[in-house]
Amino acid sequence: MESLWSDAEAARYPGDTALRVYTSRLLGRDPALVLHGGGNTSVKSRVRNAVGEEEEILLVKGSGWDLETIEEAGFAPVRMAHLLKLARLESLSDPKMMNELATQVTRAGAPAPSVEAILHAILPFRFVDHTHADALLAVTNTEGGEQRARKIFGQDTVVVPYVMPGFDLARQCARLFAAEAGPNTIGMVLVNHGIFSFGDSAREAYERMIELVTRAEDYLAKHRAWSLPEPAADAPRAALREDIARLRRDVSACAGFPVVLAVHTEPKFLDFARRADIGMISQQGPATPDHVIRTKRVPMIGRDVAAYARDYEAYFKRHAPSAKTPRTMLDPAPRVALDPAFGLACAGRSARDARIVHDIYTHTIEVILRATALGGYRALPEKDIFDVEYWDLEQAKLKKAGVPAMFAGEVALVTGAASGIGKACVEALLRRGAAVVGLDINPQVAGVMGGRADFLGVPCDVTDSSAMTQALEAGVRAFGGLDLLVLNAGVFPGGQRIDALAPAEWRRVMAINLDANFALLHAAHPLLKLAPRGGRVVIIGSKNVPAPGPGAAAYSASKAALTQLARVAALEWGADRIRVNTLHPNAVFDTSAWTDEVLRARAAHYGVTVDEYRKGNVLKVDVTSRDVAELAAELCGPLFAKTTGAQVPVDGGNERVI
Repeated sequence: MESLWSDAEAARYPGDTALRVYTSRLLGRDPALVLHGGGNTSVKSRVRNAVGEEEEILLVKGSGWDLETIEEAGFAPVRMAHLLKLARLESLSDPKMMNELATQVTRAGAPAPSVEAILHAILPFRFVDHTHADALLAVTNTEGGEQRARKIFGQDTVVVPYVMPGFDLARQCARLFAAEAGPNTIGMVLVNHGIFSFGDSAREAYERMIELVTRAEDYLAKHRAWSLPEPAADAPRAALREDIARLRRDVSACAGFPVVLAVHTEPKFLDFARRADIGMISQQGPATPDHVIRTKRVPMIGRDVAAYARDYEAYFKRHAPSAKTPRTMLDPAPRVALDPAFGLACAGRSARDARIVHDIYTHTIEVILRATALGGYRALPEKDIFDVEYWDLEQAKLKKAGVPAMFAGEVALVTGAASGIGKACVEALLRRGAAVVGLDINPQVAGVMGGRADFLGVPCDVTDSSAMTQALEAGVRAFGGLDLLVLNAGVFPGGQRIDALAPAEWRRVMAINLDANFALLHAAHPLLKLAPRGGRVVIIGSKNVPAPGPGAAAYSASKAALTQLARVAALEWGADRIRVNTLHPNAVFDTSAWTDEVLRARAAHYGVTVDEYRKGNVLKVDVTSRDVAELAAELCGPLFAKTTGAQVPVDGGNERVI
């Protein structure tokens, strides 16, 4: 641990609340301290309310906010007086506690206060920080972990045996803090859970956190349990895409909805998955109970999803009867899989969810390995993990969950994705919840969506079969399979009569517009067959198929052949639950090929204005890339679930076609 405090940075955050934001972000920058919404922070202040009364307020991190990016709006202002009264109660259910907290928030529209708000309130310090530091968990998640914690921290830190988060934890901490804290107390360790630090300033609380976690790191280093061995395995070079897609299909079937399955074949994951003791060390439980919401209690070893589901159902049946109120079983599908062939696989309802699972389990592996080196990893008993997984508050969240996006958990591939219709298709599919792989010969495709988790841009010449195969492999490893395929890449060469068309140019157009699409359809078919909801293909054809014009022989013939290929695919692949439909756009002028100069020249050629030229169709409308893309996306959706082999114009009405 190193302090990231900077006087120059801190100067840009005047006042206690702003400094609370600053040091919260410092904690959030380090994934060894907190991950994806984990941890919480607070500051106590006195404010004057609307009627002129002064009252003490706890500003505590609100639900749904991440420490790394939190702003002042992310802290919920809660009246301290009521929190302290609640802390004196003998019992309070967590749903009632959250209701009480909500009634004491002083700002309309503020987020729900952290479930640990009462705990923050009872600690007699202005600033309170709470993290789930990896080093601390590697120490406490061992046989005798509590005794180790007392040895490392006991002189100035209160050590609290594990209690489930919520009201009971606040009561236990209040009791132990009153009995054990002294004038030199700077922190509190929650065994198997996390660590608190306190201070009268934001900097003091933050740097005490760094100091306390450093103690745990030093202890691990002293006992040769800090430095992890260099991985020995080589990343697999063999094609894994069909195996991965098959596993994703099985996990999706078990979950009851499509999932994104991100596979990570780095040597460190392969080494872990291939350990002789993996069946023991990986099946203990999560590093901290909070992680169970994302990762389930244990990962699946291998690929037998049905066996994993049976074990999960048995786990539920063991513990549900002892719950205070009836519990509804969550889906039994794994979120983490360890396999010697591909290392680590992480599942989620979206690419973001799968990335969160990856981040959490990456740190879990490090905690497990360090705790194993220290004397043996030991997580909480499964009953304690069950209680968090089936917590009243988590069950309530499930009931409030909205309808998922149309393509949530599904994976699309779009060719020609860097601009024009292809880019618009990517955007349309992302808006509907899909994870998207975009291919384009333009290397800028890699950053066309700004680095978001649900898009993988792969520079690729689609006429290069090797490059195309590698791109398909990369897409499946990133997201798990293929559900939706949009074939958009193509070229429209300058107008040439047949008698002037060079054979080499004919072959070039055919190679891009026809042969490359055949090759991608051929390679994608095994993956589309494994799509949880059935595969869908959309071909971007052209108005020139039903109504060709002079000077476009190669383009018109290639698009006509591609359309015929799509019709045959629809006939052949229907039994595989794969739908294939074609769009025929025309006069889509918001693409890179149609510059303002070209548009003016073409309009002048026909003796019309640019606007008249753009809208030279029956409906007198402008046809845009987005218009084409929206229909392409909808063709993959439920409205067209019983349509295949169709050819749909997107042209505003073309007289020659009609």
